[in-house]
Parts: sequence; structure tokens; C-alpha cells
Amino acid sequence: MSDKAAFRLVFITTALVLMLVALLSAHVLPKPETLPGFVQYQPLFHACVNGTCFILLLVSFYFIRRKQVENHKKVNLTVFLLSAVFLLSYVLYHFFKTDTTFPKDDPLRPYYLFVLASHILLAMLVFPMVLLSFYFGLKGQVQKHRKLARWTFPIWLYVCLTGVVVYLMISPHYNFQ
Repeated sequence: MSDKAAFRLVFITTALVLMLVALLSAHVLPKPETLPGFVQYQPLFHACVNGTCFILLLVSFYFIRRKQVENHKKVNLTVFLLSAVFLLSYVLYHFFKTDTTFPKDDPLRPYYLFVLASHILLAMLVFPMVLLSFYFGLKGQVQKHRKLARWTFPIWLYVCLTGVVVYLMISPHYNFQ
């Protein structure tokens, strides 16, 4: 695959994922009348996946700093697969469940909204960066991979960490009735 074709594929994939998430967030698609039992466990699952990805990204960084490229690749592939599972589960969750709102009278609400907004915006930004970083890494284009990964890594790390923080802040307010 040429770089041009990879860029097109990344752009199309990003656009499709963003449109799907926007449709689910706008509640355009009809929701089922009853929630499947697994839905109540998905937020915790998402937080666990985010936390695991956060740790694995640090492990990946550790390996690459020590020039252990094969270990770096294996850990990154694991993070990539976990992130794909997260994304599929996240979309499934928002198909079944409407959003949970943070109470308006809670004094932590401005902090929650800041963390949530930065998490969402940076997740949208990092998605194509992750795809391109992986493309360059798998193609052996080390210079391009390194140049992009310098930006992708800290943003992805932040998104994983704030995913856990968002869960911890909103979890007392979930209602699965």
C-alpha cells in the first residue's frame, strides 16, 4: 500500500468512526427498550482497558528507549488491539445506553467537564495519528514513525489516563434501570 492510499484509508476510517459516534451521541438511532445485562459492566470494562493501555504504552516507551524494538512492536500491537476492542465496545455501549450526566449542582462539574472535553477532543485527534503511526511502524518507515509517534504517544497516553479519570468521576452517577 502506498502512503497516499494509507492516508486515504485513515481519513475514511476516521470520518466513519466519528460519524458513527456522532450519530450515537445525538441519539439519532433508536435505542432498544431493554438493556442487555452486560451493558452495566461496560463502563468499568472501558476504564480497565484504558488503564491497561496506559500502562502498556509506558512499557512500550520503556522498550523503545532501550532499543528493544521487537518488544516495543509486540506491546504496541497489544495496545492497538485493546484499543480496537475498546472502540467496538464503546460504540456498542452507546448504541444501548444514553449518556449519563454529571449533576449540575456538583462543585466538581467544571473539572469533570474539562477532563471529559479534553479527553474527547484529543481522542478524536489521536485516532488517525495512531493509525498512521502504526502504518509507518509496520512498513518500517522508522523516521516517519518516530516523528509522528513523538506527538501520538503523549496524546494517546493522556487519552487513556483521562478515560479512567472520567470513569471514576461519573461512575457514582450511572443508572442502569
